[in-house]
Amino acid sequence: MTLVQLEYIIAVDTYRSFVAAAEKCFVTQPTLSMQIQKLEESLGVKIFDRSRQPVVPTEAGGRIIRQARVVLAESRKIRDILQEVSGELSGEFKIGVIPTVAPYLLPPVIASFANQYPNLKIQIWEYTTEKIVQELKSGTLDCGILSTPLQDSAIAELPLYYETFVAYVSNQSKLYAKKLLQADEIAEENLWLLNEGHCMRGQVLNICNYRHNQTETGTFDYNTGSVETLKRMVDVNGGITILPELTILDYDEDALQHVRYFKAPEPVREISIVMTKNYSKQQAIEALKKEIIQAIPERFRSKRKMDVMGFRR
Repeated sequence: MTLVQLEYIIAVDTYRSFVAAAEKCFVTQPTLSMQIQKLEESLGVKIFDRSRQPVVPTEAGGRIIRQARVVLAESRKIRDILQEVSGELSGEFKIGVIPTVAPYLLPPVIASFANQYPNLKIQIWEYTTEKIVQELKSGTLDCGILSTPLQDSAIAELPLYYETFVAYVSNQSKLYAKKLLQADEIAEENLWLLNEGHCMRGQVLNICNYRHNQTETGTFDYNTGSVETLKRMVDVNGGITILPELTILDYDEDALQHVRYFKAPEPVREISIVMTKNYSKQQAIEALKKEIIQAIPERFRSKRKMDVMGFRR
């Protein structure tokens, strides 16, 4: 049994295809198949059911693959130790970030991070929370940046900051005249939401126990994964949307005229770096956390859970 063989069975499990797994591992498909067959022969079990498409693990194979992920994660920690000794970060660092955070947090963070660690190849994907957790567990991501808590025993969470939610209100709305809003005042407004699959959709609905009613009023449902699109829909079509505070930091004076904060306790979300419990790349994750903390406004760092309306996914 070799680490390479374990990498191959994990790749097949991840991509459910010997051809795709071979491409991702940069080997030929016969080479990958031969190594997996050797591993199966040495263990005396079939790891994959090749009669099914896409290929799936056998019952024993599933257990072997889960342990293989643990073994490879632990083996990678040896490289992490060497990096800590040398003081130099290198290799690949794969990060998944939810779309309501990535465009507003990452540009200055990644530029500084890349300059400090030029030998570290940073790869970033914008994924939903569910997709990030899935990719972490499969080993294709090193860490994620998303809203927590996840309440998943397999995931470790490293809180970064607490971000207030604000309302973006059309000047046609009766709420436009108010300086501060209460959550229950939104219930009678046309509320623009992210589409299903985005954790912020559920968070926004939880703020005011709002039941999405646009189809009931004879208008239409607009499904988007973009916070900027929500703002634009309010500008053109009226109504209201809820935005994370980080998204409004670059707004001009005209746009800020539409922003309303909530009365205390304010709705807020916790943003964390997340990883599997047996994660590697510890030094890179700590370095990323440091860069993020330095990049965000001071009030995001100092905000305490007890000062705001806690709100869960």
